[in-house]
Amino acid sequence: MSKKKKETAEAAEETVEAVETAEPQTEEAQPADAANEKDEKIKALEGELAEQKENFLRLAAEYDNYRKRTANEKLSLYDDATGKAVKELLPVADSVRMALENLKDADPEIVKGVELISNQLEKSFTKLKIEAFGQVGEDFDPNLHNAIGMVDNEELGSGKIAAVFQTGFKIGDKIIRHAMVQVTN
Repeated sequence: MSKKKKETAEAAEETVEAVETAEPQTEEAQPADAANEKDEKIKALEGELAEQKENFLRLAAEYDNYRKRTANEKLSLYDDATGKAVKELLPVADSVRMALENLKDADPEIVKGVELISNQLEKSFTKLKIEAFGQVGEDFDPNLHNAIGMVDNEELGSGKIAAVFQTGFKIGDKIIRHAMVQVTN
């Protein structure tokens, strides 16, 4: 035999011996590796599912907030438009109120007609959710009332409205016009 053939034969024998002496792989080792891979895949998919669920919940919350915000904006736009329209009608309401105050000696039919007009204005304001404020005896609130004078009045007490020169109006929390009042010391 040649030297090369001899070396090849020896290498083959060593390989056969190594294979024979090596521990044979059992059937249990293969499924354990597969089970570990499956567990890792399951964990990865569960993590992905949890992330998608969190994204869905976040998106649902954002949509709910958007819906509420647009509803509030729509209501605010309605209140703003109503407030602007009513602001133009307030001089008419003031004129009717002054007419009623100054018609003491007038014909009762005229007084009755002006009272009907005043009542119609009040009903219209009520339907539009317009509230009047600034009556004699109320507490003075600088957020609602413009004080244009001070007067001493022991009957009412301090910080009360003694006289109303112009009634204030608001829609919800939005002030359409501040009341012009005289305040007690």
